[in-house]
Amino acid sequence: MSRPNVLLVFMDDCTHWALNDPQVHTPHLDRLRARGVQFTHAHNQGSTMGAVCLPAREMLLSGRHLFHVRGHLPDTPRLAQVMGTAGLRSCFVGKWHNEEALLDDYDVVGPHHLGGMFESSGTAEAGTDPYHRPAPGNHWDPTDTSLGGHWLTREDGTVEHSSQRWADAAVGFLHEHAAGGGTEPFFLHVAFHAPHDPRQAPAEYVDAYDPSSVIVPPNCWGEHPFDNGSLGIRDELLAPFPRTAAAVQLHRREYFAILSHADAQIGRILDTLDELALTDDTIVVFSGDHGLALGEHGLLGKQSCYDHSIRVPLVVAGPGVPQGETRDDLVYSGSILATLGEFVGAEVPDSVEFPSLAGIVRGSAVGMPELYGAYGLGEQSQRWLRTATHKVISYPTRDRVQLFCLADDPWEMVDLADDPAAASVRDELLDRLAAAQVRYGDPLSPR
Repeated sequence: MSRPNVLLVFMDDCTHWALNDPQVHTPHLDRLRARGVQFTHAHNQGSTMGAVCLPAREMLLSGRHLFHVRGHLPDTPRLAQVMGTAGLRSCFVGKWHNEEALLDDYDVVGPHHLGGMFESSGTAEAGTDPYHRPAPGNHWDPTDTSLGGHWLTREDGTVEHSSQRWADAAVGFLHEHAAGGGTEPFFLHVAFHAPHDPRQAPAEYVDAYDPSSVIVPPNCWGEHPFDNGSLGIRDELLAPFPRTAAAVQLHRREYFAILSHADAQIGRILDTLDELALTDDTIVVFSGDHGLALGEHGLLGKQSCYDHSIRVPLVVAGPGVPQGETRDDLVYSGSILATLGEFVGAEVPDSVEFPSLAGIVRGSAVGMPELYGAYGLGEQSQRWLRTATHKVISYPTRDRVQLFCLADDPWEMVDLADDPAAASVRDELLDRLAAAQVRYGDPLSPR
């Protein structure tokens, strides 16, 4: 085969530790990591809105920086188009949160969902409210297939999980490819809604986790230490205030379960590659749009600049990729387009700004000395810049700054912003943050 196939598996709300926490059973993603390269410090550059997944997908599809792609996706060359220039036949299944481009860009559009999430049909009156849990009288059950959400009804009236539906379609596309002779390389883009809430999974996956045994991270506080502008957003209403250990354990248990179920569906896709003798000719990339707090810092959502919300998993495997290796380089997940373009020999458009990671994958290049990112506009505004050892977070409308030494404090628990011994580091990083805001076109640039 002159060019490799490409399988891109993209998840929603999948935080960076999901593939490395020994509590979480993900044997199929573990085997993918074992035959590829895992990036430990891949970051989403951010969002201008609470629906962080939407700008994240715009950056994935365009390879452009956050403030350069917003409003410009329709007139920007996009991922499937780039793969098409290299002769790859493209197929999309799953979550499509960008109104533009889907039918124009992909040769095959399988079952998909337009929108940000699946809403559960439970109500407070019926005692099945998917929010404010745990609470007396609220018996919402992630295994109850009558409550909608990820539980989707087939045409014949039976119910299936969204992760199963997307995997079924992906497996079907691969079999059709093989039945057609398999002479044309493919680009298969599978976008799972999991593990986004409502975090539902079959009983066997929920029962595999004892909530009392779920480890509560040390930075799971009852509440965030100050108002960051997003404490009343939808994501934060999934559990009552103040947060309790029991609430964190409940939500993490359900997160673990839906992750494990999605892993089993991804395993079916990987098994099909093996069955059809396609594995050796297929570049596989696994990643996600952004992370999730799940109780850390008193937060549940992704609308913050802490590592749990901005770091994502990123694994690359396939022909020409080293096996069982990790890369600790600072990188952006927005680099996926340029990386895949280099692997398949596509002509990458000049509009692409995030650099290819192919050299880092092969061990011949290094990552970036610093990363910059943003969340929100107006009262919700947060901005961050990190190096290999430190991170500064600025809240422009709240006259607030945080500084963390990530080398010593990976849980981001000790704010050094007012520590005289750290003043020079804080001031240097704030200057670098201001320069990055100019460089990346941030509308809140101080210059």
